[in-house]
Amino acid sequence: MLTAVTTRSWSPSPGLVALVWLLLAGALLWLLSTEDPAARLLAGVAALALALLAAQGTLGRPRLSADDEGLTTRSLLGRRRYPWSTVRRVRVVRIRRFGRDVPVLEVDVEDGEHEHLFVLTRLDLGAEPDDVADALAVLRPEDEG
Repeated sequence: MLTAVTTRSWSPSPGLVALVWLLLAGALLWLLSTEDPAARLLAGVAALALALLAAQGTLGRPRLSADDEGLTTRSLLGRRRYPWSTVRRVRVVRIRRFGRDVPVLEVDVEDGEHEHLFVLTRLDLGAEPDDVADALAVLRPEDEG
């Protein structure tokens, strides 16, 4: 008898990723069209930063996924899978940013002798961190949490 596996995933908003690609195109046009050395430096730095953000938003999808077996994180450096038994804590922390409280999702993982802390914002997840934490609590087995 086959059992259904529930999988959830979270990624940056496609509209936001498209906006970053558009800004990158603008920065590259600025870089190619200006002759001022200071403007070229600024445009080059902006283009590099936007290229990294665009690549992360495009290639690092989904940023976080979870199923009955565990969590998977993804970045430009690759994908990592963590069984629920290695996930020590999932919580939402409110940090002060630009004069307002912003929720971030913290996931503590102990993988053998290594500990990892993943901090994911609404921009990383494309959803509210509180909602993601609730969804992870549903997927995580009772004896693992």
